[in-house]
Amino acid sequence: MGIVRTDDSRRAEFEEFRRMLLATAAVHRRKGQEEEEEGNRRKRIGLRKIDDDDDDDGEGKMVCVTSGVSFLGLAIVNQLLVRGYSVRVIVYNEEEVEKLREMETSGVMRGANNNARAFMANLNEVQSLVDAFDGCRGVFHTSSLADPAGLSGYSKWMAEIEVKASENVLEACARTPSVRKCVLTSSLLACIWRDRSLSDLSSVINHDCWSDESICIEKKLWYALGKLKAEKTAWRVAEQRGLKLTTICPGLITGPEFCRRNSTPTIAYLKGAQDMYADGLLATVDVIKLAEAHVCVYEAMGDTASGRYICFDRVIRREDEVENLAQEIGMLTNRISENAPQELMTTRFELSNRKLSSLMLSTMRRCYNES
Repeated sequence: MGIVRTDDSRRAEFEEFRRMLLATAAVHRRKGQEEEEEGNRRKRIGLRKIDDDDDDDGEGKMVCVTSGVSFLGLAIVNQLLVRGYSVRVIVYNEEEVEKLREMETSGVMRGANNNARAFMANLNEVQSLVDAFDGCRGVFHTSSLADPAGLSGYSKWMAEIEVKASENVLEACARTPSVRKCVLTSSLLACIWRDRSLSDLSSVINHDCWSDESICIEKKLWYALGKLKAEKTAWRVAEQRGLKLTTICPGLITGPEFCRRNSTPTIAYLKGAQDMYADGLLATVDVIKLAEAHVCVYEAMGDTASGRYICFDRVIRREDEVENLAQEIGMLTNRISENAPQELMTTRFELSNRKLSSLMLSTMRRCYNES
């Protein structure tokens, strides 16, 4: 028989859990006090301590994932856990704490009882993020935001919120002495929306391509605008503060339980889907492959990985593929392919993820040789 808890008991349990998290954070702060003092001294003179050679020590296995209970965030957490990392999962409210508990109880989070810990933080407060990152060697910022107004979709206002959150996360990374590197999740949409009237426009879209902000505004592509500006802001802060950063630009994320857990970002991503489909730029990526790419890039940052990476595993080019995608994500087919400009259906552009594929292939070969 189940037990129904009262609101008072739930609040009391939550407060006890919150105090435990704060106590854990205090232990980490005491442990890194000397390093923090040195970091503060260096910050006052505009320097940042970066020691590439110490990433393999014990603390190098402590990392932090923002929005860790989101569809992508959880997949990244699981990939990190199976690789032996200790993961600090950022949660933003009591509802996410409860969701994390449910995942732990159901076994969705592999190894979570021993190697993953929740930490409450606020993306709008830099110091809150510094406290959360303290003791971690790396940060994965998945840029997974919920609409504060509770509306369906992604507004221009939300784009500005995402930009500010990106700036805060990178600034917090720069202020935290233990943090050596950051992987930020951007979007393929930050690469593909370009001015087609340009005569020298390349037919190949890769990691060097950037969307045109004016095009995003003209077409009211607020999700694309938010990802574009958030990534550019992250690069600006990283360059100014001397922080190692890589960004991953994935296609539309798909995978198990996709509709139930990722509906709003899906709707936002697919605004303009008819044009993407017509141009051969409507691409998807399985959430597990995307999570693996995040960890692979992170682990290679001290060696070969740098810059931006495009990530996808399928390009939607035929009507039957549109139908399969629509069924997979619970959306009507005409939302994707109806009214697609027929004159562009010859697939004018080609997506290239060669940079990421080469990195992951070389990593697999190295692991095989070492085994």
